[in-house]
Amino acid sequence: MIDRLRRNMDLGDGELAFLMETDERERDLFEAGDAVRRENYGVDVYIRGLIEFTNHCKNDCLYCGIRAGNSRAKRYRLDADRILACCGEGYELGFRTFVLQGGEDPHYTDGMICGIVSEIKRNHGDCAVTLSLGERSFESYRAFFESGADRYLLRHETASDEHYRRLHPRSMSPGSRKRCLWDLKEIGYQVGSGFMVGSPYQTTEDLVSDLRFLQELQPSMIGIGPYLTHKDTPFRDFPNGSLKVCLRLIAILRLMFPYALIPATTALGTIAPDGRELGLSVGANVVMPNLSPVAVRRLYGLYDNKICTGDEAAECRMCLQRRVEAAGYRIAIHRGDVKKAGPRGVAV
Repeated sequence: MIDRLRRNMDLGDGELAFLMETDERERDLFEAGDAVRRENYGVDVYIRGLIEFTNHCKNDCLYCGIRAGNSRAKRYRLDADRILACCGEGYELGFRTFVLQGGEDPHYTDGMICGIVSEIKRNHGDCAVTLSLGERSFESYRAFFESGADRYLLRHETASDEHYRRLHPRSMSPGSRKRCLWDLKEIGYQVGSGFMVGSPYQTTEDLVSDLRFLQELQPSMIGIGPYLTHKDTPFRDFPNGSLKVCLRLIAILRLMFPYALIPATTALGTIAPDGRELGLSVGANVVMPNLSPVAVRRLYGLYDNKICTGDEAAECRMCLQRRVEAAGYRIAIHRGDVKKAGPRGVAV
């Protein structure tokens, strides 16, 4: 079964569900995931400098600690000078991709974002700029792209309309989220998507639907991580997602999308001390150390007990390098673009 998945980049729904749910083929699955990432990327691990520049958000997603309805959240915004300073510090530490991530915050107009992106590209012309700002209009996405943004991350969270509605308020639409992803691809971004593993009410069938949607989208980057609870959300009493299932899905994704960039996420490192190393060992090839000012890191609380909130950028960078090397891989100092065309001739 795993050989067929590796060869054909696909299996039937029931077979994919079996691989997610059982320990029986886990070791073979993990070894295959690592082998395929080595075939395509060797032992290189790409680093992305993450700058969480605002925790204001107009949305009220039921699982998220920075949801609009969380009156206990202490809000902050970074101005352009502070964002650019984070990039300058990151460049000196060897980062060649900067990820600007925030809640859906109307304070940052298109003009402000375009100005920040343009200045980053002017200061660091050999770097890529990734945005993760949520749902915007086609015109906004195009303006960001024309100002120099290279990539855009927008997790679809769940491909099941029914499941989506159980996680989000009525003001949000699964169709709108998917439309944004297709808009981003049309404009020319390297697009990243993904989903939570083990979110409330999620079934294995929902996870299979996520894989099928990704097959349609053919994103350049696929980010998944275990669902983690936050004490100030309506889902506070739900259990965290499963590390095991998340690792199985990383391996499955590597076999289905050999050329994709797949991060070993902070959420993996939060749910288990060696979670990111385990993610790398089964097929992931990206890590995203935090470049945000230490004073605001704890405030970007999507979930409880987030790691690395007290470390300076240099500490995060060197700690992660040691962890990556101890796991048998190496940090690559370049932009880390997707190398080849994906299956079915779709350029990624």
